[in-house]
Amino acid sequence: MPAVSPRARILAICSTPVLALLAVAAFAPLPFSVAEPGTTVNVLGSDHGGPVIKISKAMPRKTTGQLRMTTIAATGPDATVRLKDVISGWFETDRAVMPRDSVYPVGKTTKEIEAHNAAEMEKSQDTATSAALGYLHLSSKDVKVQLRLADVGGPSAGLLFSLGIVDKLDGDGRGGDLTGGRTIAGTGTITADGKVGAVGGVALKTQAAKRDGATVFLVPRAECADAKAELPQGLRLIPVTTLKSAVNSLVALQSGHRVPRC
Repeated sequence: MPAVSPRARILAICSTPVLALLAVAAFAPLPFSVAEPGTTVNVLGSDHGGPVIKISKAMPRKTTGQLRMTTIAATGPDATVRLKDVISGWFETDRAVMPRDSVYPVGKTTKEIEAHNAAEMEKSQDTATSAALGYLHLSSKDVKVQLRLADVGGPSAGLLFSLGIVDKLDGDGRGGDLTGGRTIAGTGTITADGKVGAVGGVALKTQAAKRDGATVFLVPRAECADAKAELPQGLRLIPVTTLKSAVNSLVALQSGHRVPRC
């Protein structure tokens, strides 16, 4: 048997703990969440047997087309994510690996997180209603809006809720629909004065939108680069910064006028 060189002996000694660490990492749970395209819901339609947007004290319009809010589906806060899941997520375009702390609040139980997301959704609905009525110069005393969306949490549907309310009450302002009969999807938070905010996960949301028939996707301008990274073919991105800019872009789209691009 040939003698083992000092160099080979050193490499063998040094590689042993490295291999041991890799073996442990392969089976140890890691602080990541793996996300994929989630459900989309047409806010102009129904969900779980009831209308998503219900208007009273005013006569709502009959609308055509769709306004689809988008979501991502992430592994739960208690789920075990291992090295193989992380590596797989890095190489697949329909999956994303994110630090768990960026998806879920630190130190929260599953029930607390669900309660938090439900509260954020309720707050988002109230804010979306204020933004839409403010844009239309209407008072909540004259128009009552109820928003209902089951099994979805968080504030990222704010923009689509506001657009849905505008479409049901005023359309494009000229007797037509905001959608122009298209399937429009998008994402974005909204403030009571109509400012659109970033949400995260847009590359996965564009895939969910395309899967469910959308041809146009409204994205917060700050997230244009993320949305373009894995943009499905045939899906047009329109950047927005406010509710007004979103409405103007949709009106321009159906009239053939210039529309902003990412």
